[in-house]
Amino acid sequence: MKILVFSDIHSNATAFEAVLDAAGSVDAYWCLGDIVGYGPDPNECIRLVRDLPNLMCVRGNHDAATLGEVDQQTFNHEASLAITWTKRHLHAEGLEYLLSLPEKLEQDGITIVHGSPHNPVWDYVMDYLTAVRMYQYFDTEICLLGHTHVPAIWYEKEAPKAPVMEFQKVKITEKCILNPGSVGQPRDHDPRAAFALFDPQEKTWELRRVAYEVESVQDRIKKSGLPWRHAMRLAEGW
Repeated sequence: MKILVFSDIHSNATAFEAVLDAAGSVDAYWCLGDIVGYGPDPNECIRLVRDLPNLMCVRGNHDAATLGEVDQQTFNHEASLAITWTKRHLHAEGLEYLLSLPEKLEQDGITIVHGSPHNPVWDYVMDYLTAVRMYQYFDTEICLLGHTHVPAIWYEKEAPKAPVMEFQKVKITEKCILNPGSVGQPRDHDPRAAFALFDPQEKTWELRRVAYEVESVQDRIKKSGLPWRHAMRLAEGW
């Protein structure tokens, strides 16, 4: 069984379409939240996600802020501007879909959240010590999360010895937290869209990257009136 696991599309339809093409045929799709925010394509990205077969999807903090469930003052100024822009441009069916998303799911011994098992929408798991504190909040063997825009593997019993690399297929043999990185706004200094292929039966996790037409997204951001910084960072993955 092959599952496409992805997170943090952030209204970047060009990157997401590249991910779907690169992943090829899969058996299911698991979205870890933040379909919207930052980028120029909120309605198209929601439609692309919503129409996927065998989909499981949770709500991210930008999704929640677009619904008015998170105070925009907790975001930096430019992120808040993008949330306001998204609210103005989101179609009714897109809003309805975001409202339907749960904050947390469990499937076949796997916990699925956006931020962390402790605070599914907002917490960041950025380092090993934070990850260690999170193990008390989920009973499953694996927790999948996004939010940081950086791919990571955090094992319960040992710190990672090397960065997670592209095409590195990992065999899951102990309790761990897995992050596929960001589709639409990577922040690990690699501008390519990030995703993972997960086999829950074989317990393998494989990080993948795919290049996409960054310039076309930058052009749409510029024309939309969204903060230009959101376009600049796409070119270098920061």
